[in-house]
Amino acid sequence: MLKKNLKYIFDQFQHESEFDCYDELASGHINDTYLVKTKEKPYYVMQRINHGVFQNIPALINNKISISQHLQKKLAHLPKSQLMRRVLSFVKTVDGNQYYFGNEDGYWNMMVYIEDSRTFEVVLDDEIAYEGGKLFGEFLNLTSDYDVSGLVETIPNFHDMSFRYLQFEEALEHATKERLLEAKGCIKIINEYREEMHILQGLKESGVLKLRVTHNDTKISNALFDLNNQGICVIDTDTVMPGIIHYDFGDAIRTICNTAAEDEKNIDLVKFNIEFYKSYVKGFLEKVGPSISPIELEYLPLGAKTMIFIMGLRFLTDYLNNDIYYKAAYDNHNLNRAKNQFKLIESITKQYAEIKNITKAQLLVK
Repeated sequence: MLKKNLKYIFDQFQHESEFDCYDELASGHINDTYLVKTKEKPYYVMQRINHGVFQNIPALINNKISISQHLQKKLAHLPKSQLMRRVLSFVKTVDGNQYYFGNEDGYWNMMVYIEDSRTFEVVLDDEIAYEGGKLFGEFLNLTSDYDVSGLVETIPNFHDMSFRYLQFEEALEHATKERLLEAKGCIKIINEYREEMHILQGLKESGVLKLRVTHNDTKISNALFDLNNQGICVIDTDTVMPGIIHYDFGDAIRTICNTAAEDEKNIDLVKFNIEFYKSYVKGFLEKVGPSISPIELEYLPLGAKTMIFIMGLRFLTDYLNNDIYYKAAYDNHNLNRAKNQFKLIESITKQYAEIKNITKAQLLVK
C-alpha cells in the first residue's frame, strides 16, 4: 500500500522519470523521508512533513525553498552539475506548487537526490569535525545577507531560555514526588546555571547580537559528505528560522564533541572532546568569513555551553512531565539524557579556559 501511495504522490511532482522502488531514510526523528529510485537517474528524495510538530507547513516549505534559492544565486558561478550537489534542489508539483497536500497523505515536498553522498551519525575523527565546521560556517556566511523578516518562525520559542525555564517550573509543580526525587541532582544544576544561561538571550533581545538566518538543527547527520569525506552541503533545512549564530555553533558542538551518545546511561563515558572542538572551530571560522562580528566571535564558547544546557533542561522537563514530547524507551530514559547533557556541561566547564583560548587562537589564524 505504501509503495502504491508513494508512486501516486511522486507523480504529483514535475519529473520525467518512472517510479521503480524506494528506500526509507530513517535517520530523522520527525518527518517521514524516502529515497525514490527511478528507471533513469536522477533519483529523488520525498518527504512527508510532520504536521503534529510543525503547525505552519506551507511557511516551513517556503522558508527552506527561499533559502535554497538564495544559496543558488550566491553560487551561480558554479557549473550546474556542481551547483546541484552544493545546494538542495526542490521540485515543484505538476500544478506549479512547492508542495503536494492530500487530506489523507498530508504535506509532501520533493528534492533531487545527491548521488555519491553520505552522512555520519557520529564524528569519528578530526577530519569530519573540520569538514562539518566548514559546511555550517559557509551556510551561515552565504545566508548572512538574507533578510530574516521574510522567514517565519516555524517553532516559536525554540531556543528561548526564559520560555524553557517557564516550562521547567510548570513541570516542577505537577511532577510526581518520585520523579522529583530522582531528578534532585539535575534540578540543582538547573538552578545553579540560571543566570549564566540567560546571557545570550539578553544580548539577543537587546540587539547586541544580530538576528540572522540559522539552521537550528546542526547535528553532524545534517551535513552531507562525498565518498572521500569532503563536505558537500547542509541538508534538512526544515528548522531554518531567524536566530543568532550561537544556536547553530553550539548545537553542532553539542553533538560533535560528546564522547558518548546523548542517551548513554553510563555518564562516566561522557566527556567534552576538545580535539574535535579545535577541528570544528578551525573549519567554521575559515568559512564563516567576515559575516561574523567581533561580539559574535567572543561568545561562541558560551554558545556551545548554552546549547548543551538547554537540551539538558528540555530532557529533564519532559521527564518531569512523564515523557510527553521525546520518545522514551524506558522509564528513566529522558532523565538519563538530561544527566548526560549536564555531565557534558561539567566537562566543558572544567576545560572552559582552554576552549576560549582555542577559539581566540583560531581567530588570530583567521
